[in-house]
Amino acid sequence: MPPGGFAAGAGAERLACRGPWRLPALPKRKKEKGIHRLEAMLFALDRINNDPELLPNITLGARILDTCSRDTHALEQSLTFVQALIEKDSTEVRCVNGGPPIITKPERVVGVIGASGSSVSIMVANILRLFKIPQISYASTAPDLSDNSRYDFFSRVVPSDTYQAQAMVDIVKALKWNYVSTLASEGSYGESGVEAFIQKSREDGERVPPWDGGAGGTWGWRGKCSRVSRSLLVGWRVTTYCCCSLRRRVLEAAKRANQTGHFIWMGSDSWGSKISPVLHLEEVAEGSVTILPKRVSVKGFDRYFSSRTLDNNRRNIWFAEFWEENFHCKLSRHALKKGSSIKKCTKRIGQDSSYEQEGKVQFVIDAVYAMGHALHNMHKSLCPGKVGLCPKMDPVDGVELLKYIRNVNFSGIAGTPVTFNENGDAPGRYDIYQYQIRNATAEYKVIGQWTDHLHLKWPGGGRQLPSSICSLPCKPGERKKMVKGIPCCWHCERCDGYQYQLDEFHCKRCHFNERPNENHTSCTPIPIIKLEWSSPWAVVPVFIAIVGIIATLFVVVTFVRYNDTPIVKASGRELSYVLLTGIFLCYATTFLMIAEPDLSTCSLRRIFLGLGMSISYAALLTKTNRIYRIFEQGKKSVSAPRFISPASQLVITFSLISLQLVGVCIWFIVDPSHSVIDYEDQRTTNPHFARGILKCDISDLSLICLLGYSMLLMVTCTVYAIKTRGVPETFNEAKPIGFTMYTTCIVWLAFIPIFFGTSQSAEKVREGEFWLVALDEWVLPSPAPAVVQNAEQLDSEGGICRVHIPAGGSPRSPRCPPRARLPFPAPDETAGVAPARSRSFSLLPCPRRCSIAN
Repeated sequence: MPPGGFAAGAGAERLACRGPWRLPALPKRKKEKGIHRLEAMLFALDRINNDPELLPNITLGARILDTCSRDTHALEQSLTFVQALIEKDSTEVRCVNGGPPIITKPERVVGVIGASGSSVSIMVANILRLFKIPQISYASTAPDLSDNSRYDFFSRVVPSDTYQAQAMVDIVKALKWNYVSTLASEGSYGESGVEAFIQKSREDGERVPPWDGGAGGTWGWRGKCSRVSRSLLVGWRVTTYCCCSLRRRVLEAAKRANQTGHFIWMGSDSWGSKISPVLHLEEVAEGSVTILPKRVSVKGFDRYFSSRTLDNNRRNIWFAEFWEENFHCKLSRHALKKGSSIKKCTKRIGQDSSYEQEGKVQFVIDAVYAMGHALHNMHKSLCPGKVGLCPKMDPVDGVELLKYIRNVNFSGIAGTPVTFNENGDAPGRYDIYQYQIRNATAEYKVIGQWTDHLHLKWPGGGRQLPSSICSLPCKPGERKKMVKGIPCCWHCERCDGYQYQLDEFHCKRCHFNERPNENHTSCTPIPIIKLEWSSPWAVVPVFIAIVGIIATLFVVVTFVRYNDTPIVKASGRELSYVLLTGIFLCYATTFLMIAEPDLSTCSLRRIFLGLGMSISYAALLTKTNRIYRIFEQGKKSVSAPRFISPASQLVITFSLISLQLVGVCIWFIVDPSHSVIDYEDQRTTNPHFARGILKCDISDLSLICLLGYSMLLMVTCTVYAIKTRGVPETFNEAKPIGFTMYTTCIVWLAFIPIFFGTSQSAEKVREGEFWLVALDEWVLPSPAPAVVQNAEQLDSEGGICRVHIPAGGSPRSPRCPPRARLPFPAPDETAGVAPARSRSFSLLPCPRRCSIAN
């Protein structure tokens, strides 16, 4: 470098690294990358030095070192840049003649261009910041390098992966993917890049599982990549932040696993539009979406590089090796082996070999120009009007130079503006590529751009967007049950039974009076049912009740018509009317049982359900008790039994009935009547059939207590009916009563276990109660009209006789002569007290042929 110039350091990308550590052989494209970038730097230096407007009379030079793509090796190499800044103690060093030694200091480096890999740049930046040497990278995109507190002397002409992560998240959202797997190589680029992607995705509501990191070294790649490929099978879309070698091996593992077409890969800028990762793996990589900082091919560099030969490019010490590798030839005649196909090198680049400009050439040139513009602005500010360097820039202050670097603003080699923000990052501008195979030709096609916002045009339109899901969205009424260890996957479980979907992850049981709707997303009130008048369960009882009421009224009318006849009087006219009243109430209760339950209806049910039967059984019990006492008293003495007059019988009957009413009144006080809706009786397994039953609040125990007194009267009456079964044959009033009581007992014995032992619907309950009443009462009035009408006929024919009890004797059957007629006793005689020697106590129809008892 001539006087009045600067030296710029550069870290080249793996040019010809030798030593014990070597990676497996890589495709040819990988080997060309370092040479292209080195030549791009030299190309930029030539342009700057030949530009009379930029740094006039000042020459830029370069000291280029190979990083071998390794951070540890780059650290060793970067010490060369700072040797001039390290003060060496030479006080004890003397020449042979005793004079002080003359030590030639290395050229002072004012700035560094590079490196490429983020991990390499981080290692170099840690050294350079100690000596305040600015650094501009052309390819390092790790978000960690944006930390101005740690890497304050670092700048870059490529955007940070923070922008790239946002661009990739926007692509995922545009494609409507809700699940992607991530794969990253070890190191700052892969780990920090995928962390930025996950953070951005979570901010936007996307679901990304924990990332899988690659391993360093050269061993175990086949087994590890196969394991990674299997672990990715849970998802369909994979976002990669990997180095080229790792990405290629993962594609190979996917091909070995026969998963061609299963994945759609999304690659970061380390994949970009490179051929090397997908060479011979085109079908596996088909459809992959990649992202790359926006760039263009520098045509001037193509002409420059194609004109490079061994003769005019001796400044590049690695060019000769590249030449041999590129043309498969040997420069030295002595290196040629006899019989080998390798010939002596005589060819030119671009004419006798394939050539394609490497993607980062534009950024290398922009980085060199950024350094040049910063020095130019610094020279104009510190050395105005001076030709060459002035004392203020000899040496160059790194802190001042950094300020000018951060403030540059010029149009780059591709026409895009080159600027830096406060952290030294360039603005984010990306091209979106897709790897497509058309007519057996594979190539990268630009399908969109990203500059703060995404502009994507998917091939085939939105109707052919590929989907990426781990779990389908749950249907309405289903909750998500997360898969353990995979936070983005879940199973859908139906909210069954009476549960509804409370939120995305929980089901909740509906309130007791509600049921879930058809899709179990909310609860609706359970329908309320009651016995309708149009129901068959109501029509039949009402019809029979009406018939029973008509029959009862017919008997009443018959009794009223023959009210003063001896047989009506002798049968106990007053108790017969009481009995008919009880029967009428029993039939009338049917309408109360069918009516809609409310306060009044439920109150009347409590009163009349047991009252009708109590009246009926009380009248029958009084009748049977009277007959029993008369015959028993006749066996013992001739005196008449007490309390057998009609008034006494009514008092006894109403006393028995009053106990029922007293019990009902106490029940009203203890438990007031009201209607309730029973949701448990009809709570079926299927909520669709659940119903609420509107009914009166009468429990089974209350119903037993209500009917228990009637049952007691019935049992007592049955006992007396059994005891009076031996009365004279012609005294036929006891036999119908006995028949009625036997039948009633059978009905009750069948009703109780059926009613209380099974679950009954509202209709069946009302039906059962009705049949209990109907069967119980139907047998009571049926003989009465026939008896009264027959008595009328017998009376007209002289067939009515009087049972006579002789003094000291027992009742005997009357024996009457044919067509004999005994005088009727007077009404007062029938009901009164007989003479001392004999008494007439009842009138009975006699056979046509009978005799009078003496």
